Amino acid sequence: MRHGNKINALGRTRAHRSAMLSNMASSLILNKRIITTLAKAKELRRYLEPLVTKSKNDTTHSRRIVFSYLQNKKSVKELFSIIGPKVLNRNGGYLRILKMGFRAGDKADMAMIEFVDFNDLVESKLKEAKAEKPVSKKTRRKKKKANQAVANSGGGAE
Repeated sequence: MRHGNKINALGRTRAHRSAMLSNMASSLILNKRIITTLAKAKELRRYLEPLVTKSKNDTTHSRRIVFSYLQNKKSVKELFSIIGPKVLNRNGGYLRILKMGFRAGDKADMAMIEFVDFNDLVESKLKEAKAEKPVSKKTRRKKKKANQAVANSGGGAE
């Protein structure tokens, strides 16, 4: 029975699990959205939401506490300078998990985890990327010259 066993070990030792969650949290902070398995996404949400709550209060002490979890200066700076002020009025629920189906190799449940308040930022980047690409229709057919097209079309009624 699982009485009192709240931690999903994810089939890893404690050191491996903490390193993996730290790396995934740093990637999520820097990229605002990542794709992973559903079980890892749920554990990552439990790991990262308290750190985002700490980022609302930008003090040296809270920065040091968050750095002890993440071990990445860039992600700590991003968390306190960009994410913290944006989620200041939100009382929790900073992350969203969207199920994406099953992985092709082993049929594992896949999910996308993202910051709720940064969805518009990612969508605007995607729109900019689509706008930059020139849309041109490519065909494999050879273009006929105008002279040949006229000669071929008017040949039957003489």
